[in-house]
Amino acid sequence: MHWYQKLNQYFPVEEMKSQKHMETLLRERSDIYHKDESPLHVLMYAEFDYFVFIDYLFVSKDARGQGLGHKLIEKLKSKGKPIILEVEPVNYKDSDTEKRLKFYKREGFEHAQSIGYRRRSLATKEVNEMEILYWAPNNESEDVIYDAMKKTYESIHTYKDKQIYGENYQPVEEVLTFEATGAKADVLKDV
Repeated sequence: MHWYQKLNQYFPVEEMKSQKHMETLLRERSDIYHKDESPLHVLMYAEFDYFVFIDYLFVSKDARGQGLGHKLIEKLKSKGKPIILEVEPVNYKDSDTEKRLKFYKREGFEHAQSIGYRRRSLATKEVNEMEILYWAPNNESEDVIYDAMKKTYESIHTYKDKQIYGENYQPVEEVLTFEATGAKADVLKDV
């Protein structure tokens, strides 16, 4: 099965970039956007000077529980940069959301308390809220993580969006918020 089909079957439509978008990033932004795949996994990520963003991580059901996800995360951690990613909030009707959070918690990721993420999907037109998780090898602050998310949004998520989708995603100021008080509950502690 093609790598995009694997991702498309696993991730909700509102979270998926189009195949054209991802192939354009791989072709035109190969300096930062990368694909690591095998028959058992697909890892799409962007590596910048001071951080790594995991766009998609898929591990086949046949390989789950065998340490493949851990090995892929360790490979990214070996770069010595903060790693950030977006996950959908836990939905107790969908056990995969809870399993994902537990996996990232085991891998040492923290829930960003002060960063909010709400974006209207161009596919469904619905506003979706995402949680930001991060791993900070040098105790980087959430200010650094927030700046990294803004860079990701502007460099990856909205790259050629008008050309590819026929319309623009919302500007970063409407999608990402930063509240220094960190009023959100710590989702990972309860999982």
